[in-house]
Amino acid sequence: MKVVTSLTLSQISEATDTSQACSEVLMSGKSTGITIEGKILEAAIQVDGHRYLLFVTDDVIFEELLTILLFDSAQGIVDAITIDHAYALGYLENLDVSADSVKFTSIWNLTWTVKTLTSPTLKLPFSDPPGVSHPLKLIKHIDISHQLSTSK
Repeated sequence: MKVVTSLTLSQISEATDTSQACSEVLMSGKSTGITIEGKILEAAIQVDGHRYLLFVTDDVIFEELLTILLFDSAQGIVDAITIDHAYALGYLENLDVSADSVKFTSIWNLTWTVKTLTSPTLKLPFSDPPGVSHPLKLIKHIDISHQLSTSK
């Protein structure tokens, strides 16, 4: 895995009282036709030749979400995870990218670890850490865990 700058977002709409901001994913400045919820691309990590992890926030003070999307250049968004907590900031710090995972510090001063799975895996109900929401699907392509951060 590696950090890339070839992926960017082009904002389509602002957040409202009832919906998140929407943006289009661009690859090397070109339209992909893929629209996502979110405004700011905090980081883009290339997983392999065609898959990327996108770390996206909304820029909404005290109600920030950190959304992690698995983007496939051929299939679009194949999985999503949202980390949120009322009155928390969806910040992303201490990004550490290795060959098989991405670690970062975020909400509740926790060190989060995200791994992409080589093949879809059965998703058990209530198996994600507290504060993490996954779409209601039977399979997952992203695994996430956390531990208390030792950095400030």
